[in-house]
Amino acid sequence: MSMWELPTSLNVNGKEWTIRSDFRAVLDILKYFSDKEYELDEKWEICLEILYEDYENMPNSDKEEAARKAVEFIDMGIGKKDSKRPSVMDWEKDATLIIPAVNEVLGKEIRLESYIHWWTFLSAYMQVGDGLFAQVVSIRSKMSKGKKLDDFEKEFLRENKDLIQLNKEKQTRSEEEKKALDELFGVKGR
Repeated sequence: MSMWELPTSLNVNGKEWTIRSDFRAVLDILKYFSDKEYELDEKWEICLEILYEDYENMPNSDKEEAARKAVEFIDMGIGKKDSKRPSVMDWEKDATLIIPAVNEVLGKEIRLESYIHWWTFLSAYMQVGDGLFAQVVSIRSKMSKGKKLDDFEKEFLRENKDLIQLNKEKQTRSEEEKKALDELFGVKGR
């Protein structure tokens, strides 16, 4: 992948596969990966179904490479270190904080746009500077590292506890919801 282009397809074992490159598709994928109701293999299946437009025609022998390419695309080719760090943000919970921050960087309301490439969105996200989202993440980061909060941060935490605290456990889905999602994504025998 060239960083100077915005890919709309991924090469999997020598064949180009068109992908859904809009930021909303990737955020949907990330939402499923954080959902504890799904097993890891189910999450990967959902990821590939969402990302690859013609996934149903992909040979099983290409799926492992397709997953590797999906991670490379979602990470914008940057990759991640192996160290496990505590999460200081949640795409879904923090959406109301992330959207205005990204809007400010891009200079437009992203929800009104019919298409914004994931890399454009992610680049804007990485450029978010001062503001409420940055303040919340800073406090979470200090808390996760056991660092002392200054007086302003302590007061902000007291007044905005729900905004700061990440809920580690997601609400459990009803059996009816699980069945409907399983049918939607073709998951069998859970």
